[in-house]
Amino acid sequence: MTVTLTETAPPSTTDLLTAVLLGPEHRREHGFWQRLISTEPFRRPAGGTPEERLELAYDRLRVLNLSLDSGARLAADPRALAALHAWLGPVDPALTTVAGIHYNLFLGSLLDQDGAGHRDLSDYLSLRRIGTFLCTEVAHGNNAAAMETTATYDRERDGFVLHTPNAGAQKFMPNTSPAGGAKSGLVAARLVADGSDHGVRLFLVPLTDDERALPGIRVRRLPARMGSPVDHCLTSFDQLFVARDALLGADREEGAQGEFRTAPGDRRRRFLTSIGRVIHGRVSMSACAAGSARATLAVAVRYGGHRMISGSRRTPPVPVNAHRTHHGPLASAMATVFAMSLLHRRAQERWESCTEEDGRAEAGTLVDVAKAWITWRAREVIVESRERCGAQALLENNGMTELVTGVEGAITAEGDNIALYAKAAADLLLSAGPDGPGGVPAGPGGPGRVPAEPGGEGTGDLADPRFLVRLLAAVEDIWFDRARARAVRVPGTDVLAQWNAASGPAIRGVEAYAYRHAAEAYAEARAALPEGAARERLGELERLFAVEWVARNSGDLLAAGLLSAGQTEALAETAEDLITAVAAHAPQLADSFALPAELLADWPIAGPGYADAYDDPRGPWNSGPADAR
Repeated sequence: MTVTLTETAPPSTTDLLTAVLLGPEHRREHGFWQRLISTEPFRRPAGGTPEERLELAYDRLRVLNLSLDSGARLAADPRALAALHAWLGPVDPALTTVAGIHYNLFLGSLLDQDGAGHRDLSDYLSLRRIGTFLCTEVAHGNNAAAMETTATYDRERDGFVLHTPNAGAQKFMPNTSPAGGAKSGLVAARLVADGSDHGVRLFLVPLTDDERALPGIRVRRLPARMGSPVDHCLTSFDQLFVARDALLGADREEGAQGEFRTAPGDRRRRFLTSIGRVIHGRVSMSACAAGSARATLAVAVRYGGHRMISGSRRTPPVPVNAHRTHHGPLASAMATVFAMSLLHRRAQERWESCTEEDGRAEAGTLVDVAKAWITWRAREVIVESRERCGAQALLENNGMTELVTGVEGAITAEGDNIALYAKAAADLLLSAGPDGPGGVPAGPGGPGRVPAEPGGEGTGDLADPRFLVRLLAAVEDIWFDRARARAVRVPGTDVLAQWNAASGPAIRGVEAYAYRHAAEAYAEARAALPEGAARERLGELERLFAVEWVARNSGDLLAAGLLSAGQTEALAETAEDLITAVAAHAPQLADSFALPAELLADWPIAGPGYADAYDDPRGPWNSGPADAR
């Protein structure tokens, strides 16, 4: 028998860079979603009222659900949930919102806290009932200590009475209207038994049928919000009775005899368990923001390549991308988008792989910071991309407007960004050892100084990514050192005054922490690539990302003796050279985002024939001579 061996072609530069962005298993993890958004139900509709677009979002949710082999399997797979957000986000932000709530917060919480097989999920898996999640209250946000919605145990009926005691306790923002079909929700409420508070727990509650709220429940639509239409509502409960098995996560004996026990620390533990799916939500928000930024940047790069403008005298027109004023911001945005995607992957992998409690806390901090940093950077990239496309990108049919406003929702969802930064700042200040949060050994200049090397101050090469990463770590330590110094100068034991003194520089330290992690993720990804064009392209992006951040902090680094005067002066020229290198390959880099052709075809400005979208069959250019009409 003769066996013929066929050599497999090595991956292209574009394929290698796609794997950098989406992971080595991107075909398995992302392929389903790329194919799904390429199908007809996900093509961009023309116009439509907010109510029609909301109806479309729920119709698409049903198409999505029918395409799955198992909604429960999706809910149990954080990577699949993140991929859902990465690809649905640029297509339909409203769909992304309701799908994330149903599969992650609702189904995911049911599976996590009750376990498989405990309760019949068929209504939710078939979407006979859509799931939602009711935690935030008007006056209290997610502050568990202040949450006022109660679930009082009724011994005679062996169940709970849900009640909203005042206007501030109304559940705020969940999609609880009958739009899209009957809804059930997981309601966060304070469990009260025999006058004792047993902490905030989740209760499974039917909320509406196909037309209206069920008895004992009041649902009112909130005013329209900026961005994509979702049926955000105020929801309250008027002495609503639910059976005992509505309580999630209860030990099967808990409450069996009408007895509930709460040990010290149980209230906080139970609340954190109740909102445990929020961490997956933050990973998904990062994925959604990164996916939306990739889409808008790819369109801006394509548009800049075929939007022609007049050249200088007696020269033919040139693409607008030929100008540094146009391609420079897009090159910087490209370096940022790769950093966002790499930081998202790093945070996701750290969270999935940690096992010990201490490691989980550190991984959770990285997830929190990544969510905030990525969504903020996404806003910058999306707005820059919109501006580079001019008035065309202000029109809804070109797809960017709802992403400009949609990213604002990601900034606030699953924990407001500044709150996440503040928590991380406090955690990093408290956990910092003698080397400081950046992990750089203390040197003569104090914690965080880049270790001295032969040759004097500022030793290092701006072309060396290792030197740049060390500088990024030093920036982080400089800001945390300032925060600690300001805190200790506050006399007495006024904790709020100490925090207010430290929080400004500490927040800057958290931002630097994100930049350092992104730079380290860049370095790891570059090292994993084979020698060749892909590695060169990634190296250019890596250095541009780091050099621009170093330049923003060059004064501090120069003052600390970590940069020489010559290096500081050279930063601007180095950045310009890297912008030129990145801009030369921008179309190929945008192709590595692996956006389906069908998605790009929905946005007229993504193609060279964008003017055809405005063709008028009755226009004079489509008619014969006037005397022939």
